[in-house]
Amino acid sequence: MSALWTSAEIATAAGGAASGDFAVTGVAFDSREIGPGDLFVAMKGEATDGHRFLDKAFAAGAAGAIASEDTTYPHVRVAESFVALNALGRASRERTQAKVIGVTGSVGKTGTKEALFAALDRTAPGRAHRSVKSYNNHTGVPLSLARMPRETRFGIFEMGMNHAGELAALTQLVQPHVAIVTAIAPAHREFFASEAEIADAKGEIFGGLQPGGTAIIPFDSPHRDQLIAAARPHAGRIVTFGQSEGADVRANYVVRSPKGGSMITVTLPDAQLSYTIGQPGDHWVSNSLAVIAAVQAVGGDLAQAGLALAELGGLKGRGERRRIARDGGAALLIDESYNANPASMAATLQVLGAEEVDGRRIVVLGAMRELGGETADFHAALAAPIEAAKVDEAILVGPEMAALAKALGGHIKMTHVPDTASAIDLARAAIGPGDAVLVKGSNSVGLAALVEALAGGES
Repeated sequence: MSALWTSAEIATAAGGAASGDFAVTGVAFDSREIGPGDLFVAMKGEATDGHRFLDKAFAAGAAGAIASEDTTYPHVRVAESFVALNALGRASRERTQAKVIGVTGSVGKTGTKEALFAALDRTAPGRAHRSVKSYNNHTGVPLSLARMPRETRFGIFEMGMNHAGELAALTQLVQPHVAIVTAIAPAHREFFASEAEIADAKGEIFGGLQPGGTAIIPFDSPHRDQLIAAARPHAGRIVTFGQSEGADVRANYVVRSPKGGSMITVTLPDAQLSYTIGQPGDHWVSNSLAVIAAVQAVGGDLAQAGLALAELGGLKGRGERRRIARDGGAALLIDESYNANPASMAATLQVLGAEEVDGRRIVVLGAMRELGGETADFHAALAAPIEAAKVDEAILVGPEMAALAKALGGHIKMTHVPDTASAIDLARAAIGPGDAVLVKGSNSVGLAALVEALAGGES
């Protein structure tokens, strides 16, 4: 493997001084993620100072560091490490010949990014790169760029925001050839007066498009025209995707697969494609259409993309499915513990309702955060999709769930608890063989711990 960065390249990009010659094969700012050959970016934050972890990073095999303080380890000394990381990300974008795709949206960002990576890695094996986890903010995006190998042919970067103006800055770093908005929904509503303002903030992604770039927009969204207007000054081409007549990339035939996914026939401007997606739910049909549109826009192989979508598994915390042992059999555990907003809650409850089960349908739902003054209304509104999904028992976690507990009344068996720790034993006792269990909530609720506790009985 060729070096990702040499100390001289890092010093030039960051405007720093190298202590000596070294080369790195990876980049991280969390000492727990450091592996042999990596560059450790020692950043100072509000809670901690990365310089305290230099010993740990080099013990784990770091080959060098970016530091704003003196150290005896191989390093590039800079005035401020965060600024240096941004500069390194910018230098990576400037040197690459890759086709770059930026992905944002209120829901579906990470799944679409992962599906794009799987599809384009089949087109160019070993030469596709994407941001990992949900590294989509002001530190995660430059880190993901800095990690991009110089030989990369396709780069896929997730970009998130919870305030206006944040995407405008991130898209100028990424400078995508293709910019996707997956969907608009009331996520982070606490910081916006309306959903239309959220659409405006998501539309900022188009401002960084390369000349002649492609904007990919959800046709079925009520904010479609607003997004098109945001894209028009920057995009050489605007492509819409959806299931309605008039979409440029349109699913004109969708049938549910016996295994839970969907079989789809898609009409594109100059082609038709049939493929299967392994993930269940209408939201994944929509995600897949955005993927197909982007693969075509960057010159990828559509047939290979279809194969990749068929084989795509669930992501940890975002739809991963596990069989957990129960006395006399096993239960299905659907892990959606990483994030939640009203739209994604409704979508995953619909998936649970369509699940064929021998036992009961159980939900463990954590509070949805950052919804502002409408928090109670958004939570109470989940009663309808819960009832439509034929849920037999609900365990509700967090004080915000009081409104939903009241809305459900005595319609189904229901328990409301203050925190995840209080829910673990309840969930263990509730689940029996043949049951299907959906666990979903905002990441800050900590339902991942409940998932791991239940998965201790994985079969």
